[in-house]
Amino acid sequence: MAYVPGAVLIVALVAGCSAGTEGDASATDSKPGTLSASAAPPGKYRTLPEACRAIPLATLKDLLPGAAQLPEVQQEQVYEGTPAGTFDTDRRVGCSWKSEAADASRSVTLDFERVVSYDPAVSDDDRAREVYAKKEEAADLPSASVPSDGTEKETGKAPVSSEGSPPGKTDATPGAGTGPESSPGADADGGTGSGDAAGGTEDAADGGTAGSPAENLRPRVLDTLGDSAFLDDLLTPAGSAAQQRTVSVVFRTSNVIVTIRYTAQPALSTEVPDSKELQEKAQALGEKLVNGLSE
Repeated sequence: MAYVPGAVLIVALVAGCSAGTEGDASATDSKPGTLSASAAPPGKYRTLPEACRAIPLATLKDLLPGAAQLPEVQQEQVYEGTPAGTFDTDRRVGCSWKSEAADASRSVTLDFERVVSYDPAVSDDDRAREVYAKKEEAADLPSASVPSDGTEKETGKAPVSSEGSPPGKTDATPGAGTGPESSPGADADGGTGSGDAAGGTEDAADGGTAGSPAENLRPRVLDTLGDSAFLDDLLTPAGSAAQQRTVSVVFRTSNVIVTIRYTAQPALSTEVPDSKELQEKAQALGEKLVNGLSE
């Protein structure tokens, strides 16, 4: 009988060790397993270009003609540009250039944004689409886009007349009717009279030519720039009487969104910056940047 307690103690110790071993095995089996679902693919671009070197010198000289009138040292300062302050150059970079001349001032602002999705189920490209869509919505573009061939593009929205332009937007495209009575300079009987010259001049000023449909210079979606793009054109008062026009081109290519702002302000209050020239140059710059990102 003296050895019974010891035997009980040994049995208890053996039972305790066995229980501990089973507990360790259970803990091992409860570790989380490997995720079976694969993450959404990353975007095409992992870095961004150096913004102040993204525009070729020849292009800058064309965009900023007033710089040619400055002394050489000041010209170099203009073309160097001013980098935008950013905290993460892998995610966002920018640069601006400005030239002041006696007759006018012009400026160019460039912004690159690389969109990254932190949701493994959402790709960088899909997230970039969302960011771009918000920018396009905020631009409040007219609801119809008219391509250069004069045919109306189906957008699912009702067309906006020239009188229905959003407040503050430019209205560079005159309304165009149909039939001989709406032809520039046409008389009521269908012939032409002394109004022909005036009509032709007015059409040319609006970006068209006599007898041909006027170009669409209103804010609109662009179909041939990157994956998605739009153009905005805003004419605003500057100072006491001067008119300032800013043309913005925003486009997305994969997970990078690029914003171009091209501004002109004549010195004379009677002059209005030419919408057609600014739009053409801003779009041409956009094409250069798309090609540069693709290289």
